Amino acid sequence: MKQNIINVPTHVAFIMDGNGRWAKKRLMPRSYGHREGVKRIFDVLKMCQEYGCKIMTLFCFSTENWKRSKEEIDTLFDLFEQFFKDYLPELKKNNCKIMTMGDLSKFPLSMQEEILFAKKETENNQGVILNLCLNYGGLDDITYATKNIASLVKQGSLQIEDITPEIVMSHLYSGSLPPVDLMIRTSGEKRLSNFCLAQLAYAELIFVDHEWPAFTKKDFIDCLDEFSHRSRRFGGIDYGSK
Repeated sequence: MKQNIINVPTHVAFIMDGNGRWAKKRLMPRSYGHREGVKRIFDVLKMCQEYGCKIMTLFCFSTENWKRSKEEIDTLFDLFEQFFKDYLPELKKNNCKIMTMGDLSKFPLSMQEEILFAKKETENNQGVILNLCLNYGGLDDITYATKNIASLVKQGSLQIEDITPEIVMSHLYSGSLPPVDLMIRTSGEKRLSNFCLAQLAYAELIFVDHEWPAFTKKDFIDCLDEFSHRSRRFGGIDYGSK
């Protein structure tokens, strides 16, 4: 039976941490953990759909992940491509829209083509937005926005005194998407790891002890329930609090 959650976040973001450690505990290679982690994506997307979350943002591949071994990076690229091939029909059936954040140009051409095809095929869908952060970093995102704004100033189409926080936010990779309401990180690590630094400015943060492949529906409901009981004041005062 579906549990009733009073206050559901519109935008939920996940740092899907712990795939390799989950596999190691089971005496399996890291690639096995990544494969199971990819499977979990669609499961959690269906949870977001069930509970009314409108946007699900995933930290899939960071600007720092290039430091990993070529073997692991190649495995991740293969899994990304396979994800779109396997799940695109189901995503379309569920009216999901695929978006991305990050610089895709450094990925293999075949992977870029799969991503762009999936985005094109779902661009008019009105259901849950699946927003994938690929070759993404929060500092890189802010730099990207700064360059775009500087270019507008140089062209004369924007005055320096007209630059506002809203203007900055609109030039991030996330564009018109609303800020993140709830960020969930798995595996027990308690840091942001350069993820959505601007978009998380007033997000509620929840850290789950076990790894992403072990993330369950109960975990998700527990996170939603905790979120619904938090008081979000956005720098103001909750005069109803004791």
